[in-house]
Amino acid sequence: MTSNSIHAAPDSGESLVLNWVNVIFFGTIHLLALLAPWFFSWSALGIAIFLHWLLGSIGICLGYHRLLTHRSFQVSKPLEYVIATIGALALQGGPIFWVSGHRQHHLYTEDEHKDPYAASRGFWWSHMLWLLYPRAQFFKRETYQKYAPDLARDPYYRWLDRNFLLLQIPLGLLLFALGGWSFVVYGSILRAVLLWHSTWLINSATHMTGYRSFEVKDGSRNLWWAALLTYGEGWHNNHHAHPNVAKAGWKWWELDITWWAIQALRMMGLAKKVVTPPQTPVSINQ
Repeated sequence: MTSNSIHAAPDSGESLVLNWVNVIFFGTIHLLALLAPWFFSWSALGIAIFLHWLLGSIGICLGYHRLLTHRSFQVSKPLEYVIATIGALALQGGPIFWVSGHRQHHLYTEDEHKDPYAASRGFWWSHMLWLLYPRAQFFKRETYQKYAPDLARDPYYRWLDRNFLLLQIPLGLLLFALGGWSFVVYGSILRAVLLWHSTWLINSATHMTGYRSFEVKDGSRNLWWAALLTYGEGWHNNHHAHPNVAKAGWKWWELDITWWAIQALRMMGLAKKVVTPPQTPVSINQ
C-alpha cells in the first residue's frame, strides 16, 4: 500500500487512492479563502452571508435535499429547475450526483461499503475524506445515476450534472461587476468553503453527537448548532426517522429556517403536496 492510498474498510481488500485533482481543487479554494482579511468590507461580508443562505438553504437544503432527493413537496417544473440551478451554484456537485449519493446514504446508512459518507468510518471520512478518496460507484455517472433515474431521464438535469462548474463563471463575473475582487473572494470563495463545511457537518457531526428523539437503526442525532449552520438540516435524527417529511425541526424550539421557505412557497400557492409530520409519531421519545 502506497502512502497516498488507504484501505476502504478493515475487512475489505479494496484500496482507495488519493485523487490529486480533488486534493488540489479543494486545497486551492481553501487557501484562497485565507485572503479574506485583505479583501474585507461589510458589503462583501453581507454578500457572503446572503449567498450562504440562498445557495445553502434554498439551493441545497430546500432544493437538492428536500425537493429533489426526498420529494417531500412539489413545485412547478420551471420553478424546480430554477431552484436546482441555485443548488448547482453552491459548488457541491450536479443534482444527479448529489441526489444519488444522498439516497444511497439513506438506503445504506453507515454501511462502510454502500454509504458514500459512512460515519462508521470516522469523523474525517464522513466529513471530507470520501471526496478525496473517491470510489467509482459513487462518482462515476453511469453508476450513480441509477439511484436518481427520475433526474437522469431529464435532459436539463443531465446538462446541469455535467456543467455545474461552468456556472461559477457567470456568478464570479456578476460578483466582480457588483463589488470587485472583494465580492468574489467573499461571495464565491469564502462562501463556498463555509458552505462546504456546514453541509459536511451533517454527514459527520450529526451522526456522532447530539440527542435522539426517535429510536432508529443508525446513529443519527439532532444537533442544535449544526441546525443553525445549515438552516434546519441539523435535526438529523428527526430526518432519518421520517426522511420524506418536509419539516426537519419538529419541536417548537427546533429552528428550521428552510421549512419557513417551504411554508412561504405553499402560502403563495407555489408548493403543493407538502409532506408534514404525522399527528402521532409512535417512536418519538417524550
